Amino acid sequence: MVLPRTYVNVDEMIRDTIEDVGFQANKLIEEEMHHEKSSQVCRIQVNGMTCTSCSTTLESALQVIPGVQKARVALATQEAEICYDPKIVECNQLLEAIGNTGFEGILISTGGDSSRILLKVDGVDTENCVKLIQNSLLAIQGVQEIDFDIQLKKLSVSYTADVTGPRDFIRAIESTESGCFKACIFPQGREREEHRQHEIRQYYKAFIWSLVFTVPVFFTSMVFMYIPGLKDVLETKVANMLTVGQVVRWVLSTPVQFIIGRKFYVGAYIALSHGYANMDVLIALGTNAAYFYSVYSVLRAATSPTFKASDFFETSSMLISFILLGKYLEVLARGKTSEAIAKLMDLAPKTATLLTLDDKGNVVNEEEVDSRLIQKNDVIKTIPGSKVACDGLVIRGQSHINESMITGESRPVTRKTGDMVIGGTLNENGVLHIKATRVGSETALSQIVRLVESAQMAKAPVQRFADHISKYFVPIVIALSFCTWISWFLAGTFNSYPRTWIPSSMDCFELALQFGISVMVVACPCALGLATPTAVMVGTGVGASLGVLIKGGQALESAQEVNCIVFDKTGTLTIGKPMVVNTRIFKTMVSQEFYQLIAAAEVNSDHPLAKAIVEYAKKLRGSEENLAWSEASDFESIAGHGVKAIICNKEVILGNKSLMMEQGIVVPVEAEEALAETEGQAQTGILVSIDKELIGVLSVSDPLKPEAPEVISILKSMNIESMIVTGDNWGTANAIAKQAGIERKHVVAEAKPEQKAEKVKELQYTGFRQSCGNGRRWS
Repeated sequence: MVLPRTYVNVDEMIRDTIEDVGFQANKLIEEEMHHEKSSQVCRIQVNGMTCTSCSTTLESALQVIPGVQKARVALATQEAEICYDPKIVECNQLLEAIGNTGFEGILISTGGDSSRILLKVDGVDTENCVKLIQNSLLAIQGVQEIDFDIQLKKLSVSYTADVTGPRDFIRAIESTESGCFKACIFPQGREREEHRQHEIRQYYKAFIWSLVFTVPVFFTSMVFMYIPGLKDVLETKVANMLTVGQVVRWVLSTPVQFIIGRKFYVGAYIALSHGYANMDVLIALGTNAAYFYSVYSVLRAATSPTFKASDFFETSSMLISFILLGKYLEVLARGKTSEAIAKLMDLAPKTATLLTLDDKGNVVNEEEVDSRLIQKNDVIKTIPGSKVACDGLVIRGQSHINESMITGESRPVTRKTGDMVIGGTLNENGVLHIKATRVGSETALSQIVRLVESAQMAKAPVQRFADHISKYFVPIVIALSFCTWISWFLAGTFNSYPRTWIPSSMDCFELALQFGISVMVVACPCALGLATPTAVMVGTGVGASLGVLIKGGQALESAQEVNCIVFDKTGTLTIGKPMVVNTRIFKTMVSQEFYQLIAAAEVNSDHPLAKAIVEYAKKLRGSEENLAWSEASDFESIAGHGVKAIICNKEVILGNKSLMMEQGIVVPVEAEEALAETEGQAQTGILVSIDKELIGVLSVSDPLKPEAPEVISILKSMNIESMIVTGDNWGTANAIAKQAGIERKHVVAEAKPEQKAEKVKELQYTGFRQSCGNGRRWS
């Protein structure tokens, strides 16, 4: 028997009853609440990892640290995400543990209740300057911890966002006694980008230099030996059987092996010194075997008048060159996978208009500031066409906000005084004054970015299996390589294969050595460790930039089992932009006057349907030079129903059937039939009344996306069922389903949000595995 994991206050009688049957209710609840409160998550950039063996070793090392509850290390992102108890272990100890494993750790972010910001401070040259700045900041209420890197001019401040913020810090720094300090936001991602660019330049430079030496080695070994004049020069004896070609290859391959390839020696040494074997170990063993056998061969030829040497200098130098090229391409690809994250972060505006209000709420000053400097309770002005700078509460104004970049819903939503808005969304019309409630890392956009980053850290089941294999992969490869060499050597010694298999310049030992080296170097576990995480990174990153949020590799791997996809209608199957497609006028009336009246009424409304009507009237009057509408008086917008106004001494009402009935307007049979026909064609009917008499019906359509039928057809060919679950009426829903090619039995209409969730659970219970399509989608 298991108690439900619910955090509630358990009264004395219920507690006694539970304890009578052998359970400890209070203890369970308190322990779980304590666990939730005591956990923090930090992200650390890890430099120096070369293959899956490195990431799995580091992950194992972090897991055994007291206080660490969970650790995930991603080779593709070169990052570690660690969930830990700050009462037992600190971030500095985690960084130290990473260093002890042979890698370099750089703190990216920490969890906890406090916010953290990085500032760049110019003019700091001495420790006295640092102390002066620290004293100024510690005097600010809410500042918790300060860390200053004098070399990078980087100041890290942990603070309570409800009390203070970055503008206070900059003001305090720049107003110190010396007056010579300048502070600004530290460029985001600068260190990681600089490190990546340094890595790219480093590998590119190493690869180019390796080519400078390797290409001549290759040509002297594989090409020039077949050109008569050059062949004679290269085969000229230097000492006994030692030739000029062998000396040239030895000289040219040595810098590649020990100077350009030094990185692999260092990596192998660090790995072996910490008790594990990685890709660098394989490379070092394979290339050293080829190089030192070649050295032995040429030295023996130099001291023997009969021994004819065969060298593998081109093997070692070419292997190092190819591996450097692979590493260079890998670093380039790793940078591209984070581009989608950067696009998400760019949704937030760079600047914001900060308002200063007096005690009565009147604006006394406007100032343009960096959006990252917004603090809680600031009042931000957002004009039409600009993006909302942070999550906040509308305290003045009304507008329509396009939230498609966050919610995926293409139809703009009305936001007025008292409503919440989301940072990064687009203000389409109207000026809003917004009081900041969540800023920085607390905003919805920042949380989405963190979610995507966390999803990229998560490992798919197949990746965990690959990581488990990689622990034993390198030792097994080394053993297989040795077995390959010894098997071919013994087979050659006992003439188990034809002698014609051995090239004239080799013996059975050298042939076996080549096979052993090939197994060792070709079997590097890079592809095994990088293929899956790179695919997950690209999938989650590109998906996020297109409005699809994926909860990591587990969801991607499960997607192959999906056999039912549930679509919303508006903005998913349809375009999400309404337009007038038909007009029916029941009474004798000049059409130009009709459109003049309805446009003059709707031009005062910001509703998307009103915009569609005005745009339609403009098109009909497109040939006219003067497009001004008659002035409306006593305008009233009735939420969810329609509008009414007095225009040219006539009362004009536009809205749905319920509004007409409320206003005492009779809806004739022909209008009822027109409404039914309109809904049957997946359109919205708007009734028009003039002076209490119903005059006509406007048909407004949200057209089906052109690609929707093709998508549904492709899904059918894959044996995947398609469903519509929408809040719209049954007539519209069935009409859209028919146009898209979805069967009528797979349509659910007039569904509330909670009913949509219940339908998904019902489908899962009946054996379907489904994906939900609704704007910004969760898989």
